[in-house]
Amino acid sequence: MADFVKVANISDLKPGAALAVEVNGKTIALFNVAGKIYATDNACLHHGGPLAEGTLAGEIVACPWHQWEFNVSTGENVGNESLKLATYPVQVEGADIKVAV
Repeated sequence: MADFVKVANISDLKPGAALAVEVNGKTIALFNVAGKIYATDNACLHHGGPLAEGTLAGEIVACPWHQWEFNVSTGENVGNESLKLATYPVQVEGADIKVAV
């Protein structure tokens, strides 16, 4: 069973926002989509752009470097589902956001 690690408070991540956090030495991007929190790798599969600095529209984040788009709930690249970011389980307990890596 995965160990969940507290990475942020829910107040740190408003709806429609993203946040980069460190979990066990790995940089993870958190996304708040209408109150549901998702976690993916922060590095874009194209050239490693920081996805947490990208533009979030619904469940789709666009990398700030070259606009590659990914569905934050599945990790799939928009237009090429064979390219997929790692996604991570998230728990929200009270005000704590926890991620298992």
